[in-house]
Amino acid sequence: MSSLLTNASAMTALQTLSQTNKNLNTTQARIATGQRVSEASHNAAYWSISTGMNAQNKALSAVQDSLGFGKAILDTAYTGLNEALVKAEDMIAKYVSLEQDGIDAAAVNAEITQLKAQITAIATGADFEGQNLLSTAGTAVDVVNGYNKTTGVSTMTIAKYDLEAAFAAVTDEVTAQAAFTAMKTAAAEFGAMKMRIESQSSFISQQTDAIDRGVGQLVDADMEAESARLSALQVQQQLGIQALSIANANTQNILSLFR
Repeated sequence: MSSLLTNASAMTALQTLSQTNKNLNTTQARIATGQRVSEASHNAAYWSISTGMNAQNKALSAVQDSLGFGKAILDTAYTGLNEALVKAEDMIAKYVSLEQDGIDAAAVNAEITQLKAQITAIATGADFEGQNLLSTAGTAVDVVNGYNKTTGVSTMTIAKYDLEAAFAAVTDEVTAQAAFTAMKTAAAEFGAMKMRIESQSSFISQQTDAIDRGVGQLVDADMEAESARLSALQVQQQLGIQALSIANANTQNILSLFR
């Protein structure tokens, strides 16, 4: 039976075309964003997980920045301390030479004074953005080295070594040797701290990469599959339009019955 009021074929064709257009819009959005889950309405569970992990990654990025800043401060102090060690070696040699009869003590003492001044200049100049681990005015530095959403932020402390004060108290070979020994200990501690920071920085980098991969598994679109789906849906859309056109033309055929 044919009816002017109800065109079942057109209704079916229209519903099919509407669903095809909806699927096509979804596929086009996935291709445009590169994500199959870009908002909560797509998949609430996956969206919630990915949002939380992305927030953690941003926090870890801040940790990485803090580690970089701490490493720069430590590198500055480490470099200065190594240079000061060379000057301290020279100073010890000068004190030893003073024990030799006939040496020009005034000239040697003048050289020692200059060496002490150079070490003091190294100590006060080993500054990075107001942070100095070698001067009397400097302080220990706290570095953020980790973040966990359950336990929060973790930090590590880089203790200072007061190089400036150490050589202000040097008066002879014995005190110079004691200061030199303390400098070596401080340099070893700085070196160990550098290794720790570098290791932690590498771990944070690997951790953020792992999180990115995990989030990608949840929300990233399979571009090869979406490309194939787009082609198929475009064909379906064209066929749906054709089918709707044919269904709408059926009502025109009724007119021929009254001619």
